[in-house]
Amino acid sequence: MNNSPISFSKDTIAAVSTPPGTGGIAVIRISGPEALDITGSVWRGRPLKGRDSHTAHLGKIVDEHGNTLDEVVATLFLAPNSYTGDDTIELACHGSRWIQREIVNLLIRSGARSAGPGEFSQRAFINGRIDLAQAEGIVDLIASSSRAAHRLAMMQANGQFSRRLDELRERLIEFASLLELELDFSEEDVEFADRHRLSELADRIIAELDRLASSYSAGKAFKEGIPVVIAGQPNAGKSTLLNLLLEEDKAIVSDIPGTTRDIIEDTREIDGILFRFVDTAGLRRTDDTVEQMGIDRANDRLRRSAIILWIVDATADIHSQLEYIKEKQESIDSEVIQHLIFNKMDACGSDTGISDKICISAKSGDGIEALISQLISDAREMQTAGGDIMVTNARHYEAIVKGAEALRRARQLLADNLSADFIAQDVREALHHLGEITGTITSSTLLHSIFSRFCIGK
Repeated sequence: MNNSPISFSKDTIAAVSTPPGTGGIAVIRISGPEALDITGSVWRGRPLKGRDSHTAHLGKIVDEHGNTLDEVVATLFLAPNSYTGDDTIELACHGSRWIQREIVNLLIRSGARSAGPGEFSQRAFINGRIDLAQAEGIVDLIASSSRAAHRLAMMQANGQFSRRLDELRERLIEFASLLELELDFSEEDVEFADRHRLSELADRIIAELDRLASSYSAGKAFKEGIPVVIAGQPNAGKSTLLNLLLEEDKAIVSDIPGTTRDIIEDTREIDGILFRFVDTAGLRRTDDTVEQMGIDRANDRLRRSAIILWIVDATADIHSQLEYIKEKQESIDSEVIQHLIFNKMDACGSDTGISDKICISAKSGDGIEALISQLISDAREMQTAGGDIMVTNARHYEAIVKGAEALRRARQLLADNLSADFIAQDVREALHHLGEITGTITSSTLLHSIFSRFCIGK
């Protein structure tokens, strides 16, 4: 599977798999070639050896002195049909931290080794049970905090993303094969070595890689919370709106201009989508150094937003506010969704000449449902634009971009009618970058970096 040698121990490991702390039940996982023997040495009940895989058994864990530590349920997952690919036993014990610690220590004294961070998942990768992208999907699945983030993590953990990459790699291998045929039959008129066909194949692969790369901003937003920046001039009602959207008093509300001088943010899940609402300092020209620092931070957040809610005080000079907003919009990416929110809706008449505004009263809450509906609609639009597969991992995004760049160079060399030797070099580079995502091509350093982010029992 891997081109680089990876240090891997085949001893038996053990660790608590449930979160740290006290609960009703805790699960201790043991995996490796001696899992049945080590567990059997401390087990009192019907022998575990000879039992079918994926069966559960009631028994007791007893220490060297014959003292019962706990009554447990042992679930067997026998190789190769286990998460790690090795014999694995999961002991469901009572959630006392003392019981958890004593059972793990007993297993270690009986011949197991304490598992390192992510070592169970690393073994699953080494044994071919999962690939590297799936392993990272498992991390995201554990950390998912909304229905949308869970869906994306499941898509990666169950191999759907990997299968799409495998399809692209197969096309690239076809590309490389055609180049080899061109070298072998360069003096003959062979249709499958036609450069026009090679160029068309490169175009199709590049288009798919570009689509995956373009989905990253939306995928990252759904994973971490769609950044919704609330912006406008001082006293427009930004902080009041933030509190209303979060359904809590997160920001200080005051009639004094410039009260909000730093970024205030928090998340809220709405209709299965996690939104990250960001309140910013009032945008205006000022000589106050501290206030200007807040405005600079606000401008930075505007550039990194997915949705901007431009708050307009409908009781103040609307024209000057709109002019200032228009000036700010010049530095905003065209893909960012932007809405004009007219606050203090009693004054939000139709005489402004603006038809696509949303009228609200941040103070009373009137109109907030229409705004929330719009945000949900925006999120659905982002989801649709991202396609059926969305990239959520920065490492994957970088590899896809580099793979596309290599393939673009190959396409240009085709157009320049250069030797297939030079073209093949760029195609091999593209294959290398895509292989890094799933672990077809990897290194021990990369593996350590990825699996060190896992919890101990995973």
